[in-house]
Amino acid sequence: MISASRKKTHVKKGDQVQVISGNHRGHSGRVLQVLVKKDQVLVEGVRMIKKHARKSQDRPQGGIIDREGPIHISNVKIVEAPKAEEPKAKKASSPRASKKPAK
Repeated sequence: MISASRKKTHVKKGDQVQVISGNHRGHSGRVLQVLVKKDQVLVEGVRMIKKHARKSQDRPQGGIIDREGPIHISNVKIVEAPKAEEPKAKKASSPRASKKPAK
């Protein structure tokens, strides 16, 4: 069995994805986090849930906050992946190395 840290997924953090099945079908957004062990992803603005926050220094009054809930990774497809920078052209080597020896 493949360990969770070595699992390969078709989406990565930052990819633009669309939900293809389930209650949130048709919604799209950017992947915020991939939960590899659970085969789930967090998509920006999709499956918003209410979470009750306890009083803390960050939130002195506590309250209810909106967060994205996880979606199973099989229910999303990539719409547009962020483009990787193309490798730069190689620098021409010294003129001696590029010339063929004359016969």
